[in-house]
Amino acid sequence: MSLLVPLQSICLIGFALLLAAAAWQDLRTMRIADSVSLAIAAAFGVWALSGLAAGNMTLTKIGLAAGCGVAVFVIGALGFAAGVLGGGDVKLLAASSLFAGPAFLLDFLMIVGLAGGVLGLAMLAGARIGPAAPAGNASIATRLRGGLPYGPAISAGGLWVAVTLATS
Repeated sequence: MSLLVPLQSICLIGFALLLAAAAWQDLRTMRIADSVSLAIAAAFGVWALSGLAAGNMTLTKIGLAAGCGVAVFVIGALGFAAGVLGGGDVKLLAASSLFAGPAFLLDFLMIVGLAGGVLGLAMLAGARIGPAAPAGNASIATRLRGGLPYGPAISAGGLWVAVTLATS
């Protein structure tokens, strides 16, 4: 067995750990550091190049994955401009989309949406999610204005991708 296969596993573990760090950071501060998204993109680069060298990845797959990341970034940037998504969320979504690639992108986005919906419902029900979360007895309008850290939802989708890639 080549050393490239364990290197790919290490990249997936790093991806998962970075997602957990992003989720925790977003829950505490409502911010996701650029360094986390850049590290995920770098981990993808090492993962993809080692897969290419090992023969289980092609340049076409890498290019399509990069295209997915760019597409998600552009659509996310439109969401940022509309005030729907935070900048850190957009960058984390785009970086995670690199690993998802075209094979898992729709599943990844569906899991992100479902997890975000669960977080939103929990917040509406009075759960204190995030540092600016109002107390449980606040009105629904006040809870909606508080903002929702979306990093945990993005991380849930990314963790699903990491596990799927590790087991396939």
